[in-house]
Amino acid sequence: MGGRMAGEVELKGKGQALRMSVQQQLGGGPLSIFGAAAQKHDLSIREVTAGVLAELAVEFPNLEFRQRTSVGKSEINAKLRGFDERLGKTLFVERASIQPDGGITEVLDRHGQWRIVLVGESKHQGNDVEKILAGIMQGKNKDQDFMAAGNAIERMHKNVLELRNYMLDEKHFPYVVFLQGSNFAIESFNVVRPDGRVVHVAHNSGLLNRIDRVTASNLSRDINLNYCENITIKAGHIDHMCQIASLYCKHEPWSAGEMAVVMLEVAKTSLAVLDGDLKSVER
Repeated sequence: MGGRMAGEVELKGKGQALRMSVQQQLGGGPLSIFGAAAQKHDLSIREVTAGVLAELAVEFPNLEFRQRTSVGKSEINAKLRGFDERLGKTLFVERASIQPDGGITEVLDRHGQWRIVLVGESKHQGNDVEKILAGIMQGKNKDQDFMAAGNAIERMHKNVLELRNYMLDEKHFPYVVFLQGSNFAIESFNVVRPDGRVVHVAHNSGLLNRIDRVTASNLSRDINLNYCENITIKAGHIDHMCQIASLYCKHEPWSAGEMAVVMLEVAKTSLAVLDGDLKSVER
């Protein structure tokens, strides 16, 4: 798949033809994400998303789907200007874009418009468990069990905010982020070092946990749930439609099957929300 321009459509079509295209592009492996390969951890989220696309092609054979690698900042700004001329004005780098690592999956509606049904990302931060199991000490003086958590994961907020801008006119927000590593533990547990010493990993440790750093993307709602369909809240006398990212966290790696099940559910939620605009698509 190398050599494509950022944002170029990689996979497009419907039904069996699209499924075959996925199989040709990726060797067929991801097509078994609900079967033999479900427990694999070495499939990238891009491959898993392609497998979900293949599954959508089977379950919705009359709908046309596509996947692309990115959305250009110029396209986002144009959409914003369409809402209000005061918006979408600033752009210094013409080729700037967002590139979620799971790609962007879209469906063609009856008006000939491509509508986003799934955006996925997978991020790993915190290798403390692996280091402890290997007997490796950390820190400046190599005398600590834990490394203070970093902040690199916070970059995901940029992509979420840009997609929110792009989807201001939608009633759904199918953005899914899988967070894994010791910085995203949701319960405490013990790890045994090679020398037999037991190390306690506290899920509520300020040194390690970074879940609180990312829940701005889901308005601090519960994690590990599908929030694809937008909700409306009343703040004072003002009604707000909230676009909430679906954050899935645990310290263990997410398997291909686990990610696929979640993403397929989110994509189907998107299609249910868009149903009125899809019913009249030519079959």
